[in-house]
Amino acid sequence: MCKGLAALPQTCLVRAKEIKSKLGILLQKPENAIDLIIPYPEKPEKKPEKLQRPTPEEAAHWRESLDQVLANDYGVATFRNFLRSEFSEENIEFWVACEDFKKTKNPMKMANKAQKIYEDFIQTGGPKEVNIDHVTKDVTLRNLVDLSPATFELAQSRIFTLMEKDSFGRFLRSEMYQELLI
Repeated sequence: MCKGLAALPQTCLVRAKEIKSKLGILLQKPENAIDLIIPYPEKPEKKPEKLQRPTPEEAAHWRESLDQVLANDYGVATFRNFLRSEFSEENIEFWVACEDFKKTKNPMKMANKAQKIYEDFIQTGGPKEVNIDHVTKDVTLRNLVDLSPATFELAQSRIFTLMEKDSFGRFLRSEMYQELLI
């Protein structure tokens, strides 16, 4: 017969309460509009026309891999514009947000960014929800309990693979990219 929670060691109960508390914070719904204010300013989006346009030779190197595109600010902006035209801009936005998260050192800023990424991109029904499987969502949710630069690594790699296999080929054939080769 089940002895319930009393049969568990005290350390397990304490740890379970800590986890419940941390997850509860992430799952809270704001009660008023003031709660929707984001505690860190979002970086303004870089427009391709304000960035240094790559030479045709540099743009030709982008054919090698999506990594080549994402290593270049103009490439990221151009790829983002392409994904916007395909109504899948949330993928690059999530990837960029994860890259920014990895560079964050301050634990408080890291927690705020993690919550924003989770709410916007991972949480079911989020405004920019990315297409990841439930196992990846579960792993990511568990990673939120103990934040590190690798918290979103699995989800980010899944979205990178999705962009690489699905959108990258069309991007290379797009007018946007072809114009850079001239």
